[in-house]
Amino acid sequence: MSAASVVSTTYLELSQEGDGAHKFYEVTVDGLTVTVRYGRIGAAGQTQTTTFPTVEKARAAAAKKVGEKVRKGYAPAVQGQRAPRSVTRRQVSSAPSTARAVAPVLWRFRTGSAAFGIHVDDQHCWVGNQAGDVYTLDHEGGVRARFNLPDGVKCLVADDFWIYAGCDDGKVYDLSSKLPFAAYDIAADVDIFWLDIHEGILNVSDRAGRLTVIDHEDEHQWARRSRGEHAWMVRADDRAVYHGHQSGVTAYAPDGGGELWHSATRGGVLFGWQEDDAVYAGTAHRVVQRLSKASGAIEATYACDSAVYSCATSPGGRFVFAGDAASSVYCFDRDGTRLWKLGTGGGSALSMQYRDERLYLVTTDGSLVCVDASEAAVTAAQQGTVPVVRDVKLAAALPTYAPATAVAAVATVAQAPAGAVVVECVQESGRLRVHVLSDGYDTSWNVQFPRAIRQPGARYVVDALHPAAGGFYRVRGDIRRLL
Repeated sequence: MSAASVVSTTYLELSQEGDGAHKFYEVTVDGLTVTVRYGRIGAAGQTQTTTFPTVEKARAAAAKKVGEKVRKGYAPAVQGQRAPRSVTRRQVSSAPSTARAVAPVLWRFRTGSAAFGIHVDDQHCWVGNQAGDVYTLDHEGGVRARFNLPDGVKCLVADDFWIYAGCDDGKVYDLSSKLPFAAYDIAADVDIFWLDIHEGILNVSDRAGRLTVIDHEDEHQWARRSRGEHAWMVRADDRAVYHGHQSGVTAYAPDGGGELWHSATRGGVLFGWQEDDAVYAGTAHRVVQRLSKASGAIEATYACDSAVYSCATSPGGRFVFAGDAASSVYCFDRDGTRLWKLGTGGGSALSMQYRDERLYLVTTDGSLVCVDASEAAVTAAQQGTVPVVRDVKLAAALPTYAPATAVAAVATVAQAPAGAVVVECVQESGRLRVHVLSDGYDTSWNVQFPRAIRQPGARYVVDALHPAAGGFYRVRGDIRRLL
């Protein structure tokens, strides 16, 4: 056997006590090729492959990579001997509602598993559950498509018309096209609780009370540990990142420059909502509190009868809604006056969103519930008048999509269709980047692109690219490999 044909693999792990790192790093040398695989212990992880001109250079590059990790505390290990660290799933209880009637629910769709993820845009409603299913529906409850993700969905967030699902496997999937892909792979020592995304910058709050900020290329920007653990709230805008945890809400400068303000809330924060000038924190001590974005001052308190799992408002805070641990939904006036408390008709609301005079809830029994939240419906509900609920059924032949985890899963084309955009994977500063080849684009900008299908020199065709703040392009539409 020649020296060039010998395959050698070095497997390392870094596992720290408590909430510290728990990840692996594996380097394989096969002739001229060096393959690096890394991620959370027990997971498949990500893979990067690089080809070198000589065997000696390949071995030297591999040795350098191993040396860098050993200096950071990694040590040789046997794969499979150390168990994966468990991922925290939110432990919630849900009691029956004591309300006299059900809220003005227009329609209800049951997904079959407790649901945390929700997003509503101009065309669709999105719901993601603990089984890893994400469904899209129209505003009248018609089910349009289904995505099968590898693990439970923690939350759904949007940045313009890009939709992202944060999952228990530590990845954030882009669901904006028929081929969902892992756009961000959160660090192996981050146990995702909640996400927000603003102009391509991902903000991650976690079990340990940390806030981690990551850019469009999945590269760490900055991190802060807030004053309390179990951070279930993160919201972002141009002025700040608002982080809610067991000890209240902390606002940080978007560039990581430091803390802007901290406000203690009445109980640990379990959910957050934002308007232009205020953030709303739902807490374990049965209240929603409105905080000024400018100063952190608590401007109003909305009292419920049980722990608040979710909250939302109509524009400007005209109406404030809250969902509690006892399967009830509340409606308050801006000043804190309770207008009504009614049952959800489908478990406790784990998350909610207001849009165009409707309140959408996702619940512990896996339902997506659409509530009429117009002024007229709010008034009618005060008087005991609500519509008859319509239960939505799944379509007989529902389009279903799963993430691409390998190049073989991507369709191929012999040439780029008219109007399509061609991009290419290139080695740059030790990482595989994607740049545009087609005319009319800035070829120095990176393209946010699925890591699982990147290969050196490979070219792909995409339907469209859109520029994003910060100087990068986002893919819009289908991805196909160019032969």
